[in-house]
Amino acid sequence: MKANRWRARTKHDLIFEVWEALDCESVGARELKQIQKVIRQKFGAGSMDSPASIARTVADEGAVLRHPEVLSLDTEWRERELSALISPDELNFSGLAEASASIKKLETLRRKFKQNSEQQQLGRLSEMTLKFKQDALGWARSKTVERQKRLEAKEIAQWLTVWLQSPDIFEDWLTLRQRSPEFIQLTS
Repeated sequence: MKANRWRARTKHDLIFEVWEALDCESVGARELKQIQKVIRQKFGAGSMDSPASIARTVADEGAVLRHPEVLSLDTEWRERELSALISPDELNFSGLAEASASIKKLETLRRKFKQNSEQQQLGRLSEMTLKFKQDALGWARSKTVERQKRLEAKEIAQWLTVWLQSPDIFEDWLTLRQRSPEFIQLTS
């Protein structure tokens, strides 16, 4: 399939046109990868839809889906997309300043995923954040970590708890928290 032969002007029409050209009875991983490849060639990498989204489009037009393949490919694709956006190595919860900067990165991603209705990505972001919270709680309970670091880790775990539960109010909550006598004592 050559990119220059596609007549479609919209992504939706291109998905349908490529699916028709594939002339297949059912759609699974191989077909979805081919459709993604053509979309990338015609519209660029930034225009890429998830395999599940493409599958929904062709299913609406009558395609029979090979669901296990679609789900597996979609999961792999979303994991690659999330790791391309942010790697756990880019996040640092070793201190209060680092944690604040890292939560801002998480919030930027959360807003992007929410705006694009990417529920699976939101779930993965929450899972990653929960892991950081559990790590912070482990540091807070450790007898081998110095007292100040344990207190900071406990504070960071609290921040992550609030962010996970109420991300929309987190920034205001953190501003108030940092003005509290307890926090001031922690940082002095």
